[in-house]
Amino acid sequence: MNFNKRYSDYKEIFENELKSRIETINSSNQTLKDAMVYSLTVGGKRIRPVIMLAVAEVLCVDFNKVLPFAVALECIHTYSLIHDDLPAMDNDDLRRGKPTNHKVFGEAMAILAGDALLNYAYEIVLRSITDNNSLSAGRLLALYAGAFGMVGGQALDILSENELKSEATLYKIHENKTGRLLLASTLIPSCLCGNEGFDKLSQYGKNLGLLFQVTDDILDVTSSVDKLGKTINKDANENKLTFVTLYGLDGAKKYAKEYYEKAKLAICDFEENEFLIGLLDFIIGRDH
Repeated sequence: MNFNKRYSDYKEIFENELKSRIETINSSNQTLKDAMVYSLTVGGKRIRPVIMLAVAEVLCVDFNKVLPFAVALECIHTYSLIHDDLPAMDNDDLRRGKPTNHKVFGEAMAILAGDALLNYAYEIVLRSITDNNSLSAGRLLALYAGAFGMVGGQALDILSENELKSEATLYKIHENKTGRLLLASTLIPSCLCGNEGFDKLSQYGKNLGLLFQVTDDILDVTSSVDKLGKTINKDANENKLTFVTLYGLDGAKKYAKEYYEKAKLAICDFEENEFLIGLLDFIIGRDH
């Protein structure tokens, strides 16, 4: 298997779907639409939709059923990045090597662009619900994106800056803030085919999400602005709770290896698991 070719193929399929969806965005204000599209198309690895398509192929789920959810999830992820970069949150000037949304369009329009992307995501999902399986997929996405998942993790991340640093708090932040949407990527295809492989994919997605965040923490202190496309050393400078600030660089690398092995073990029984294992190698070995 040529991992890079497969990744590129999945990404191209998603980008074509995203392009067609962007053309259907209805907005009474062109500036608002421009702000939405700016962050949606600024680039990135598209790892969440790639994971979703890869799992769908393993489970023999029609891509046409999965792609609307992939676009919706990427809209939710993108809105979260717009809001995360705001001065009231992480106060970042760069995202994927380009000026953050509020630096281009202003803080107020950036907030509204994020709000609009979130609502557009659920417009796509609602139009895609045709049976109980797709309803289950939509419900899972909403649950994992909200207070139980990503938003809840972001809130805990903010609260932890001035509270006792603990392993339990760190795990809960990462499991929710980053992990829930990555987990949704692995589980939505399962929902769409009656929960086939749900438990094993849940373990895979959970540990993949933790692996992704640990490597993100490591890159914050080992990478560069040119490679990472955003400000580095922000976590330590802002007293953020991360695997590196709690365990040191060597300790964080140890946890990354542990999550890698757990994720790999979870899918060892899947017949077509080469690409899903390759994703773990891609994550643990990434430099940006």
